[in-house]
Amino acid sequence: MALEAVQFHPMDYEAFDDNLVPIAQFLLRLRQFGIMDRRMVDAFEAIPRQPFQPLDAKRSPLFNERPQPIDCGQLDTPPLLAARIIEALAPTTRCRVLDVGTGTGYLAAVLSRLSRRVYTVDRFRTLVSAAQSRFEMLRIANITAVFGDGLDGWPEKGPFDRIVSSASAPAVPPAFVEALSTNGTLVMPIGPDEGIQTLTRFIRVDRQLVATPICPVRMVPLIKGRAARL
Repeated sequence: MALEAVQFHPMDYEAFDDNLVPIAQFLLRLRQFGIMDRRMVDAFEAIPRQPFQPLDAKRSPLFNERPQPIDCGQLDTPPLLAARIIEALAPTTRCRVLDVGTGTGYLAAVLSRLSRRVYTVDRFRTLVSAAQSRFEMLRIANITAVFGDGLDGWPEKGPFDRIVSSASAPAVPPAFVEALSTNGTLVMPIGPDEGIQTLTRFIRVDRQLVATPICPVRMVPLIKGRAARL
């Protein structure tokens, strides 16, 4: 598929008013999961969901709780799971965040409201380009997105106070440990490529990681290198 065929076009999402009722329902779901942090609620309210919804899924619920297919054969991170990730990440306005696996850019956009700066990397050039268009359309200025190998941890911009990976690995990649600041927090799924993984929070103490399991998930695996196509 040509790159131009999957570019994001802001005119496809001119009417954000339809977002009002779904966001209220979503915030109620957050409360049911015990997520009531005011800063997080404000961040989700501030970022419209529609621009980040796959074009072929516009008839699906805006806040679908199941992963939805996106370009490049990938899956998005459902908003409810994004909320659980952010709750575990606990970013502050002083934090520099590394987001591995840009996807549609929705997680990075919400994090941008809670952090000083977000750096997001994806192995698919198409996804990065489309996410950048969304960030520009929404006038989000504190996100830097790049096409690259997320497994490298973006050492030029490190260390990071928070790291989040939307893709899984059997163990924490060494580059993530090196990129994480002392007392920093990493959240990512740990487990086999196929089957159930455990979304886990890690806090770096000296050069060791202290792990806390959060919940079972099923997410795509981290893959080394940049994608040769797309």
